[in-house]
Amino acid sequence: MNNNQYINRELSWLQFNARVLQEAEDDTVPLIERLRFLGIFSNNLDEFFKVRYATIKRIDLAGKSAKSVLRGIKAGKLLEEITQIVIEQQAKSLEVLEDIQKNLEDHNIFIINEKQVSESQEKFVKNYFLNKVSPALVTIILNDLVKVPRLKDSAAYLAVKMVMKNDVQQQGISKLLNRHVKDKKYVLIEIPRSINRFVVLPKEKNDDKKYIILLDDLIRFNLKTIFNIFEYESISAHMIKITRDAELDIDSDLSKSFIEKLSMSVHDRTKGDPVRFIYDKNIGEDTLSYLMGKMGIDSTDSIIPGGRYHNRRDYMNFPSLGNEKLLYKAIEPLPIPGLVLQGSLFGMIAKKDYLLYAPYQTFSYVVKFLREAALDPEVRTIKITIYRLAKISHIASSLINAVKNGKKVTVQIELRARFDEVANIRYAEQMQQEGVNLIFGVTGLKVHSKICVIERDENFKLHKYGFISTGNFNESTSRIYTDYTLFTSNQEILKETNKVFDFFEINYKVSRYKHLLVSPHYTRSALIKLIQTEIDNAKSGKIAGIKLKINSLSDFALIDKLYEASRAGVKIQLIIRGICSLIPGVPGMSENIEAISIVDKFLEHPRVYIFENEGDSKIYISSADWMTRNMDYRVEVSCPIYDEDIKREIMDTFMISWNDNVKARIHSINQDNAYRRNDKPVIRSQFALYEYYQNKLENIKV
Repeated sequence: MNNNQYINRELSWLQFNARVLQEAEDDTVPLIERLRFLGIFSNNLDEFFKVRYATIKRIDLAGKSAKSVLRGIKAGKLLEEITQIVIEQQAKSLEVLEDIQKNLEDHNIFIINEKQVSESQEKFVKNYFLNKVSPALVTIILNDLVKVPRLKDSAAYLAVKMVMKNDVQQQGISKLLNRHVKDKKYVLIEIPRSINRFVVLPKEKNDDKKYIILLDDLIRFNLKTIFNIFEYESISAHMIKITRDAELDIDSDLSKSFIEKLSMSVHDRTKGDPVRFIYDKNIGEDTLSYLMGKMGIDSTDSIIPGGRYHNRRDYMNFPSLGNEKLLYKAIEPLPIPGLVLQGSLFGMIAKKDYLLYAPYQTFSYVVKFLREAALDPEVRTIKITIYRLAKISHIASSLINAVKNGKKVTVQIELRARFDEVANIRYAEQMQQEGVNLIFGVTGLKVHSKICVIERDENFKLHKYGFISTGNFNESTSRIYTDYTLFTSNQEILKETNKVFDFFEINYKVSRYKHLLVSPHYTRSALIKLIQTEIDNAKSGKIAGIKLKINSLSDFALIDKLYEASRAGVKIQLIIRGICSLIPGVPGMSENIEAISIVDKFLEHPRVYIFENEGDSKIYISSADWMTRNMDYRVEVSCPIYDEDIKREIMDTFMISWNDNVKARIHSINQDNAYRRNDKPVIRSQFALYEYYQNKLENIKV
């Protein structure tokens, strides 16, 4: 195998996060949105270290074969390369933050530190600290402790050093003989997560300027108050942060329920081994050495010097300050033409299929569909998969409402959805108490499919309605994630969707499917067959082509098949937001493949597969990316699109995205995230897509 055929998935992911950082750097993006992209960049990096970096570190420590696990890259070498890239990206992010803050000042918004607090602001800062911050502080004096208490994963701490005054009476003759030796006390202050990181200071009279102080600096300003019982010559505070391995270790105790086991495992996650240690690069060497020794941090961990502030993920929640010019203009989600929210959705869906493309169109249809099912006296059963719920979920409320109205409700809830376990456990317990029939998945597999089937009694016969989606049934993310949802009453498709639920309950029963592509049993083989058909058509001089819009492409077998298709002359267009291990445009290997990534206002999330099929396109929407986990270790569902109008709509929206020449970056062997620029009319696809749906509505009215 030629290792030059692929880009390592971790290194490719870091380039995706670099594209997020590009958005923070882009001066055409509204200023506060730039800050929020900086927060997304930081949050992404935290999760990357908790999961992917931690996994590679375990591989390295276990001494597993790099050839079989990491495709020829030694784990230790990969860890070093990741750390070096992250150090460079962190340095870049600090430059970006400084630039944004300077630009904010042009709009009379000032982020000040503890040394810039004015006399008029001092009273507020002290009172705010005493009344709100001080009661929430956890302050740990390290000198008297043999071992540092376990620091919370991804929490930020101020590492405080006090150089104490020498007191001869207290310290004895040894100190008298060595007056130059100064005692030092080291303290850790945990930055409270329960208090907003950004404290907006009161507006001063006759001053249009707005001032914000970070909670970290507000604490620094009040260090004298915190340590007023100590006599010290000097005091300093620098920020540190630890990221821990987020792998879950599920208890095998048969006497415990799965919810109990997972709850304990999530709690124990806070005790995971450290995989990254970030510190303020201006911290004293003595303080850094003391902390690392006390906490057992060594060279096997990723040690990254950073700026004055960590946990920049908090910038995702930077206050808007009432200045709409510094934000993207909010869009009003549009209705689906012909599908009226005020009427019976069942009656309309019985006549034809409808496609929802959020956030351009309103997610309210999903909630309305379930609410109608909960109230309709003819509905008998509701079955749905849940992966990530909103904090306040109308989806869950509707399902509970349905149970109270005598419906049989079955919910397959994935409790192991990474970093959403706590929320899902809470809702699972609530639904279970209300009488919802819960299924907790399949041993060894995550359930990532996005499906729902409702059975309704019509003329003494059960008629099925349902929806299949590319994204989570989550009201919050539906406003910022782009996703397709198909509403259908196609009985053949929904009968097969029911078979997926049968598999959840009887795991050894594997059904056959004529329409759906279902992982882990059939998706891989079906995709290989579909690609092979395009290869055969190209060789026969027939119309051939493949278009994919997915989040990640890293499965080597599927990449090899796409390379084979390229060599056969199949034109392949790939829109891949994140990881792309395939290398496009290489003569003799992938010269017929082009690949782009779009990072913009919304998170690109749909999975769409389009195969030309001699001009009679086969189109699927799916929950599955083209990664090994989606093919072999998850339950995924890909649904064919049969309605010609919807097929045309998906093709239209794909091509709008494909023609983006503002926010599209080119995937290449260089991995330089070069923007696609050309002399064609300017198309910023996410804005153009909203206009596309506006025009569809207007054309119907005309």
